[in-house]
Amino acid sequence: MAASRHYSTELRSEQTAVARRLVLNSARGLFIEKGYLGTTLAAVAATAGVSVQTVYNVVGGKPALLKAVYDVTLAGDDKPVAMGDRPIFRAMHQATDGREMLARYAAIGRQLSERVLPLVTKLLAQAASGDRDLQAFANTIEGERAIGTANMANAISERFGLRYGLSVQDAADILWTLTSPDLADRLVNRRGWSWDKTESWLAGVMADALLGPE
Repeated sequence: MAASRHYSTELRSEQTAVARRLVLNSARGLFIEKGYLGTTLAAVAATAGVSVQTVYNVVGGKPALLKAVYDVTLAGDDKPVAMGDRPIFRAMHQATDGREMLARYAAIGRQLSERVLPLVTKLLAQAASGDRDLQAFANTIEGERAIGTANMANAISERFGLRYGLSVQDAADILWTLTSPDLADRLVNRRGWSWDKTESWLAGVMADALLGPE
């Protein structure tokens, strides 16, 4: 009997995971195409081939769905894998000088931006409408970026030192600005820069700003 219950629990868990992937993939496509304001839970459910109640059960309401789609898109999968455990992050922290570390940081930023930029540009543009869900979402992801850039500024300062006169807080603010989705959108989407060119430029600008010119 115990084995049967265990099998049943595993089966339900697998079915929930499959339903969650379907819902998130459906929502991502609709958010990119129609934005948050033009997407309904009914449309997400219909595209995923599930009921609206299933959407609530496996993810939550519309604001929770938006954040889940963003998190999964940023991570590149729908599993809670710690970013710091991934090879690209380990390589960054193993860098032997500040410029190398910031170059690897720029490569990570490029990778993440390539994943989320189509989604984020649509959502942040609609946030200007005053929608409370979108404004809360924008504040949340910008706050998360601020934590990440503060950690990076601290790491650079502690390991390699910052250029004379630059505080850790100012260094964090510089990184937060340079890694903004708006800047990537302007260079790649509006000015036609390649991602390679953008990454190379970003690495150089960040290094010069935090460490001083070579």
